[in-house]
Amino acid sequence: MSNLRKTVARRLVSVKNETAMLTTFNEVNMQPIMDLRTKFKDKFKEKNGVGLGFMSFFTKAVCVALKEWPSVNAQIDGTDIVFNDFCDISIAVSAPKGLVVPVIRNAEQLSFDGIEKEVVRLATLARDNKLTIEQMTGGTFTLTNGGIFGSMLSTPIINAPQSAILGMHNIIQRPIAENGQVVIRPMMYLALSYDHRIIDGRESVSFLVRVKELLEDPTRLLLGV
Repeated sequence: MSNLRKTVARRLVSVKNETAMLTTFNEVNMQPIMDLRTKFKDKFKEKNGVGLGFMSFFTKAVCVALKEWPSVNAQIDGTDIVFNDFCDISIAVSAPKGLVVPVIRNAEQLSFDGIEKEVVRLATLARDNKLTIEQMTGGTFTLTNGGIFGSMLSTPIINAPQSAILGMHNIIQRPIAENGQVVIRPMMYLALSYDHRIIDGRESVSFLVRVKELLEDPTRLLLGV
């Protein structure tokens, strides 16, 4: 095993043994975001020099929800709970030597293009094996996207010492009920794994519902409501 794989293995076993991990699920209709991207992606790239991906929408939604449900953005330190008034979002990236989680610092202060530029920068460093330890530590919440590999549903493991992680999955055209009618929509399952020692069911479910609400009406993210 490589040193990275040894470290990852040790930390994953530690999380499973030392946290009261639970996962809650929801689904999100991605049509509004896909429509918005289709409408503005060319102008966005022309203006900012970077594509408008899904990660910026999810990061912005998560930051809003973390402010409203601060325990999801907190961590346990001994017998204390440490609350963070900032959102340092770790993003899981598949690198040549294994999974790494670089951190987008103060993501709550970044614009859509700022987030997309950070995602590209960190992913490039990860692929080139140039990430530093500092760039991979200190996050307060993690986003992981198994959907890029075709995953329909999973239960992600918490990235210690964080208390929660949001798993994104692939987008599938599925029939759903909408205003009493069966329609076909691009749907994605979301999975929030959390440490039940610090986050209660009400908080975890409400957090995930808020993320869903923001993603299904992305103009809220643009207006900050």
